[in-house]
Formats: sequence, structure tokens, C-alpha cells
Amino acid sequence: MKQVLITGGARGIGFGIAQAMLQAGYAVTVTGLTDEEVSAVPARENLKAVRLDVTRDADVAGCLASFPRLDALVNCAGIILRDGKEFTIQGFQQVLDVNLTGTMRCCLAARALLEKQGGAIVNTASVWSFFGGGLVPAYTASKGGVAQLTKALAVAWAPNIRVNAIAPGWIETELTKAARADPARSETIVARTPFARWGRPDDIGGAAVFLCSEAAGFITGAVLPVDGGYSVK
Repeated sequence: MKQVLITGGARGIGFGIAQAMLQAGYAVTVTGLTDEEVSAVPARENLKAVRLDVTRDADVAGCLASFPRLDALVNCAGIILRDGKEFTIQGFQQVLDVNLTGTMRCCLAARALLEKQGGAIVNTASVWSFFGGGLVPAYTASKGGVAQLTKALAVAWAPNIRVNAIAPGWIETELTKAARADPARSETIVARTPFARWGRPDDIGGAAVFLCSEAAGFITGAVLPVDGGYSVK
């Protein structure tokens, strides 16, 4: 059975992807930052939840060392800081360490395992990889970096490992709770989105499954928007 590791997969977009990967026949391991996140993952066949801090080199190396084989890595661990905290150097570095450097840590640790299987990596970029998020400079910079890192690794590791990214739009997760709670902002977002609604975590799963599959066997370095059309208006 094919094995996939989904960092940050204990909730949100990552868990939406986990459900899709289970349906596609993968054995899925998801990670959460805290014991509470891990324990909240429902018990399902072929689904395992473990604790992982992607900012810690030793933890990442230990997590990947536990896999006898790995066919796909999906990097979904990510944070965003509110209330101007990303306009401080400490906050800026914190976000980059999780979203961008954390992605690279996991890619490096998984490389040898993925090469054995001719595997795939799917990183999580964002529509903010393409636009400027004036309230969240660190998040925006980190997701722009994820898009470029995806392209760089796609070139460096071809043809043994395919490296692509998904770029979610406005999805109903904990990270977007504040925007959804603001009626004016939420209405503006929905009005710009051709699908005229917020996305759901399960809207992302199909794209991730496709990019990990043999059907995407000649695709690498792609950054695929999954945003209900938000980025084309």
C-alpha cells in the first residue's frame, strides 16, 4: 500500500487532503503540533496521527526515519499571525520558519525515501503567492517562497521526484476564521470568487491526489490554484 505523510494534516486543509488520500487507497500519516491536535484526529483504518514540530530538525528527521517507505509528502503545516505581529522581525521569522523553512526541512528529510519509490511532493502555496497581502507580510512572503522553492526542487530532483504545489484560495479553516467572522470582508471575498462561496478543505483533496498520482506523471514544478476562480478576476 502506498504511504503518504501530510504535515499539518491533523486539521484544516491538511485533513481534507488526508480524507481524499484515504479514499484513493493510501495509508495516511498526518501530523499535528500539539497532543490535542493529534488526539482529535478520528480513528480510521489506514490513518495514523503523530506529533511533529516542523521547525525542529531532529523531530523532522525522527519522523521520516520511522517510515519504511514513502510514496508522497504533502506539506501543509503552516501558521499566520494577526494584529500586526508579522511586522516584527520575531514574528516574521517565526512564520517563515514554519511555512517556508519547515517545508524545506521536510522535503530534505523525505528525499531519500521518495527517490526509492519515484515519489511526489505537494507543497502548500497560496493565492498570496501571487498577490500582496498587506496585513500579513510574513505569510505572503513565505507562500511566495514556497512557490519558488517548489520550482527549484522540481528542477533539482527531476526525474526521480516530482515536486508541485497547490495554491488554495479562501478556504474555511481556523486560519481564515477572522475573515469569515467579518461580514463585509467575507462578502467581498465571495463576490470576487466566481464560484460565489468560500472553499472547503475537501475542495483541495482532489488536486493533491491528482498531483501525487501517475496521472500527473509528466507534471513537475506546477503551482495549481484551487480557489474557485478567485485569482482570475
